[in-house]
Amino acid sequence: MTVDARDDASPRRLRADAERNRKLILTVAAQVFAEKGLDAGFDEIARRAGVGAGTVYRRFPHRDELIEALLDERLEKVADLAERAGENPDSWTGLVEFLTTSIALQIEDRGLRELMEVSGKWSECSLDAKGRLVQSLRRLVARARDEGHLRPDVEITDLGVMGTMVSSVHDPELPDLWRRYLAVFLDGLRARPDAPALPMAAPSEHFYARFRD
Repeated sequence: MTVDARDDASPRRLRADAERNRKLILTVAAQVFAEKGLDAGFDEIARRAGVGAGTVYRRFPHRDELIEALLDERLEKVADLAERAGENPDSWTGLVEFLTTSIALQIEDRGLRELMEVSGKWSECSLDAKGRLVQSLRRLVARARDEGHLRPDVEITDLGVMGTMVSSVHDPELPDLWRRYLAVFLDGLRARPDAPALPMAAPSEHFYARFRD
């Protein structure tokens, strides 16, 4: 039995249209979440994509699935940065490059910034990528301390707190202001023979226990 080309064309065209809509929704959603954060609504995504809100809900019935699909990709990028930083022959240079690049990404992408928070609604999202990120940073921090670049009382949790603080400095009128405060923090991280001990211990790594392998 043969199938008339005209009979087969419509289902194929519908499938192609559906896939184009899906890719368009993902692209626009990435922009919306980057600008407005993870609480941005589907109505905004639909409006910018030029489709009905029902189309968005049909493609992604569960809103969290859309968010996780987009943010997994972004957090994998941050984990890749940490791994590459660990391969740098100079551990301090690698650490500075990672902090600068990862914070720049968070400044540009509000959704990623919310995902990187240790606590909050999205703290359990993208655990595999977070685990890879934490393991890479743990190794880099240990090497920077061993090589005498990083002060001995600095822990990975200090970097997490520092990153959160610096990435919160985002003023549209002064888009590079965060770099000033990153420089201040980096200066404080440097190992110096006459540096006084920090006034209390760093938060324990139970903050990151859920991200471990």
